[in-house]
Amino acid sequence: MTDQNSAPQQTGPAEKDPDDWTTGDEPMTGPQRSYLETLTQQAGEDAAEDLDGLSKADASKRIDDLQAKTGRGN
Repeated sequence: MTDQNSAPQQTGPAEKDPDDWTTGDEPMTGPQRSYLETLTQQAGEDAAEDLDGLSKADASKRIDDLQAKTGRGN
């Protein structure tokens, strides 16, 4: 018998929009920078000159874009 009051199961981890992160405006982390450098190279793009100014939220968005481009991450 199925419990009609049970919550639906999520298919993946809950994600919060980087624009809504409370620490999103802080400088990106070292691991984010390293992964961005790796993804940029794998995507065949020129090394980003503007990495130094990226926030955590902007770095996350760029990582998502490059993961989609390279087929990594999902």
